[in-house]
Amino acid sequence: MVQHHRATLLLHQQQRKGDATAEEGQQLVAEEGAGKMKELRRRLVDYACHHRKHGHDALLRMLAGFALVSCLVLLLPGSPFSAAVDDLLQMGRTRLDDETPPPPPCAAVSNGTICCDRTAMRTDVCVMRGDVRTEAASNSLFLLVPPPDNSTAAAGRDERIRPYTRKWESSIMSTIDELRLRAVPEGGAAPASCDVRHDVPAVVFSTGGYTGNVYHEFNDGIIPLYITARQYNKKVVFVMLEYHDWWMTKYGHIVEQLSDYAPIDFTNDRRTHCFPEAVVGLRIHDELAIDAARMPGNRTIQDFRRMLDDAYRGRIQMIIEEEEKAAAVALGTPTQGSIRKKSALKDDKPRLVIVSRNGSRAIENEAELVRAAAGAGFRVAVLQPRQDTELAKMYRALNASDVMVGVHGAAMTHFLFMRPGSVFIQVVPLGTDWAAETYYGEPARRLGLRYMPYKIKPAESSLYRQYAKDDAVLTDPDTVNAKGWQVTKKVYLDGQNVRLDMVRFRRRLRDAYDHWAELRRRHNADSTETEQRKPW
Repeated sequence: MVQHHRATLLLHQQQRKGDATAEEGQQLVAEEGAGKMKELRRRLVDYACHHRKHGHDALLRMLAGFALVSCLVLLLPGSPFSAAVDDLLQMGRTRLDDETPPPPPCAAVSNGTICCDRTAMRTDVCVMRGDVRTEAASNSLFLLVPPPDNSTAAAGRDERIRPYTRKWESSIMSTIDELRLRAVPEGGAAPASCDVRHDVPAVVFSTGGYTGNVYHEFNDGIIPLYITARQYNKKVVFVMLEYHDWWMTKYGHIVEQLSDYAPIDFTNDRRTHCFPEAVVGLRIHDELAIDAARMPGNRTIQDFRRMLDDAYRGRIQMIIEEEEKAAAVALGTPTQGSIRKKSALKDDKPRLVIVSRNGSRAIENEAELVRAAAGAGFRVAVLQPRQDTELAKMYRALNASDVMVGVHGAAMTHFLFMRPGSVFIQVVPLGTDWAAETYYGEPARRLGLRYMPYKIKPAESSLYRQYAKDDAVLTDPDTVNAKGWQVTKKVYLDGQNVRLDMVRFRRRLRDAYDHWAELRRRHNADSTETEQRKPW
């Protein structure tokens, strides 16, 4: 389960205040729309009354009724036509939402300057441009300011930053190494010479924090790294604090898609590295999300997933070849291409992957789920990811699947490995509705998946056997969650398993199968149409 639930709740409480303000605004819009309708109705009545004197009563009543219905459609708040009508009624008025938003802080940084953007809720990002030099012994990056600027305040700039994307969560941020960014005159406190001179920028970030949890590894690290570094087209060097060899083993294929250069272990590499620019900290948009409006080239989460395809394609090919060689040795006969041929023959059935859990939030009747899924027409596989599971193997299995089923928890992050159009069924235990939707449901929709949450009933929870049927744990989880993170963790995250009601869950399986069948029908129809259009 996501470890930062308590701190993130605080973050979203602030956002809810904004939502409340928005609701008040919507109410005003509704009232304004009602006022418009009253005004138009009055004018129509006046018009009708005026023309009644001329003997056109029946016709005018019909026209007035038609006009009133049309106005209702046009002016109701939320109507697709409402905004257009409002523009017509208020033509010439300046609209703030049409204005071009100002560039973000530190979008343009002059040479010999340190600029820090501390406006975001989730992260700080500093940009240093000029002669940037590392000094691991003092946990510092120096910017040498040449004359005549070195006599100004620019040469005395001193910033501190912890380059991790959970800025609001003080408990975890205190574990992140703090870097000191110093602008100094040439010949001052900075290292006198460069041991390694790079002609491309550096991106400096930490692989500490919640590293070890796959959700945080992607949400706090990998996706922000993509957001920050993709613009450099691999011409960038990654400088890592809290460097871990296992992290590079796990994510090396992705890192290679973002940089042509070997990463630097900042703490243990005592050489002075010099760069023309350094970006310290990573930018982050939302939970497992990429905001195209804030990305060069309007890149989206779908572009990120295509990058994952490129990252794992070669390794997956190697895995297949290794399996074929192992099969050949076991059978004593050549089997080149046999695994791929068998996979092609299996395409008559949709593939469903169950991401299994040990410990809390496990599916107690998982074997029954496997049988039900097979009975519904799926080819079923069960995956149980571990800390040392190679991501390429997970990617291979889920990229080839049509449906993924799993109980809410960090492993649901693997929905990122599924093809857009696939089905994601997240089993939502008691007390986890908000987290399941925020961390996985909405991000899955943005990726283009068909998200089908399955919210369990109290009788499907192991808690049903531990508490009275009228206990708030079963009847009012929001009240229980309001008692604090430790209560939520103890009761709903660490103390709950699920036993699926297979009568209910089979409906989800049928819906998933029907979705696959419809996509396949459309694909076959498109293929037939393409064949018919070919000039022979």
